[in-house]
Amino acid sequence: MSDADAPLGAIVEDGGVRFGVFAPDAITVSVCLFDAADRQLSATPLAAAGDGYWSARIAGIGAGQRYGFRADGAYDPENGNWFDPAKLLADPHAARLDRPFQSHEALAVPRDGAIDTAPLMPKCVVEETALPAGPPPPTFRPGGLIYEINVRALTMRHPAIAEADRGTLSALAHPAIIEHLKKIGATAVELMPVTAWIDEPHLARRGLVNGWGYNPVTFMALDPRLAPGGIGDLAHVASALRQAGIGVLLDLVFNHTGEGDADGPTLSLRGLANRAAYRHDAAGRLVNDTGTGNTVACDNAYVMRLIVDSLRHFVLAGGVDGFRFDLAPVLGRSSAGFSPDAPLIRVLRDDPVIGSRILIAEPWDIGPDGYQLGRFPSPFLEWNDRYRDDVRRFWRGDAGTLGALATRLAGSSDIFGRDDEPATRAVNFIAAHDGFTLADLVSYRRKHNEPNGEDNRDGHNENFSWNGGHEGETGDRKVTTARRADVKALLATLFASRGTIMLTAGDEFGRTQQGNNNAYCQDNELTWLDWENRDTELEAHVAALARLRERFAALGDVSFLTGTADDAHGFADVEWLDLQGAALTPETWNGSDADHLTKLVHSGEPTTPLIAFLVNRAHRTAAFRLPARAGYRWSGDGVATDGRVSVSARSVATAILERSPSANAK
Repeated sequence: MSDADAPLGAIVEDGGVRFGVFAPDAITVSVCLFDAADRQLSATPLAAAGDGYWSARIAGIGAGQRYGFRADGAYDPENGNWFDPAKLLADPHAARLDRPFQSHEALAVPRDGAIDTAPLMPKCVVEETALPAGPPPPTFRPGGLIYEINVRALTMRHPAIAEADRGTLSALAHPAIIEHLKKIGATAVELMPVTAWIDEPHLARRGLVNGWGYNPVTFMALDPRLAPGGIGDLAHVASALRQAGIGVLLDLVFNHTGEGDADGPTLSLRGLANRAAYRHDAAGRLVNDTGTGNTVACDNAYVMRLIVDSLRHFVLAGGVDGFRFDLAPVLGRSSAGFSPDAPLIRVLRDDPVIGSRILIAEPWDIGPDGYQLGRFPSPFLEWNDRYRDDVRRFWRGDAGTLGALATRLAGSSDIFGRDDEPATRAVNFIAAHDGFTLADLVSYRRKHNEPNGEDNRDGHNENFSWNGGHEGETGDRKVTTARRADVKALLATLFASRGTIMLTAGDEFGRTQQGNNNAYCQDNELTWLDWENRDTELEAHVAALARLRERFAALGDVSFLTGTADDAHGFADVEWLDLQGAALTPETWNGSDADHLTKLVHSGEPTTPLIAFLVNRAHRTAAFRLPARAGYRWSGDGVATDGRVSVSARSVATAILERSPSANAK
């Protein structure tokens, strides 16, 4: 039987359920059925079906039945086998779980401890889902605004959401959430992990919990804390957001699992197919290209099927627009290293369901040659950390960064223009879940992660941040005013950038994590968004930027800006000007006046052909001059009739070139 034909998971058939699992080194495998009170009802042996697959059909049961697997074989961790029939194992293909995973030291007890882990384990639930013949095309298109969301953090303190719905996927379909998304111009939400995860053992010992979800156990089942109704909850949210013109992207972790290193728990793949599921070195030790203790073997045929089946499930049953892949180089890794043409990457591109979706890579891991920015093949979009760092360094005041800023604003052709690619695949962001919030970026020079219990050793040390003259919270109005100006300037820079842009939830209204740049274990009011005390002035600023980007489609275009594509009216696609409205020269790019830049972007519209972004990094007001264009005039806040514009310190102003009334009359 080929791996494409072997039944996997729990498949409802007439009058019963067929169970299938992959356990190539096992001697025996059984499926255990449980009742609603968590009592084991039976243990049915599965029959070997060839090529490492096991299968059995049980009559008289159907959807809703709780189950788990047990497998027996060699217990030889040094050689990659962890078989222990006392460990109840979650089905890697489970579509639903009855409760979340809970960290417990007994889950990692060696086989000679003979501890039955069934009472500690969630049970898989048989699901029967009607799937459409084919998914609708994605709502989201590259060039739009992705809004990165931690479901619990976004909704736990929202006053309009019923308490019972807070912290769940269903809350995202609330009209108040949708109204906010539309207000700020979001065209997709990117949900931080929603599949079932387990807390790391060291967090349990410190009384902390993982609030981000980047420690999955199963790849397909949603975490019951977020989706008590299973995949139907995700489908409901995706449908509601689609009707509002907003797509849903899932941030997925296929690079490691919560089973961790050799001292970690045995929960699923480790107890069934450890040697196939995880990469090992020549000595039989777990490879750790993820920093979490294990690395998923994405070059293994079974693992590839597990990942592909999971993605198809989320598209067909969940209705999502696409995916962001955490530590994505692992998808293309083998013992020979990373390849952009690896089998799994080819499958994701070529699969008729998955390949029709939006695919986004986080293009780095910690393994050998792990930084792969710009190397993923089209149509993958990629998180662009060079954009993040260059924009931060410019606004921090670092010398010699004006040219780098312009390159990032124009689409990062130095990274994504290789092999004559005509368009950027960058996902531009200034702040994300991992690192400082946007408000903390301008309020803290160093991280403050003491609540995480690791003596401030965790998290990035270099954040290219600044504090405005005081570290952290302050009542000094001069400092807080300067910080708000910096945040507004950073946001305007983001919205003026070529390609897809991403904003993390709450950064549009000044959320803070009090300097914690690694708040994965702070599922509390430190990370929960404070909707009632949000900065509504800053929020309005973002809404205005969103309207500008929506009005001029050129701002959301993904083709590179080159400065050479003149149209019939004589306008280049982009011009870079100095304070006097003259083209920047090689000398002035890095000269003493490198605090100022005017970016003129051709809108493609005849009546309003140009949009100007006037960047003033200096700590004093600057007088800009916009170039005259016959038959047109400049308009905007503070724009004089002769094209002069006074731009406040530490800000980005905008102006629009419009056809003059006299020209319209001709």
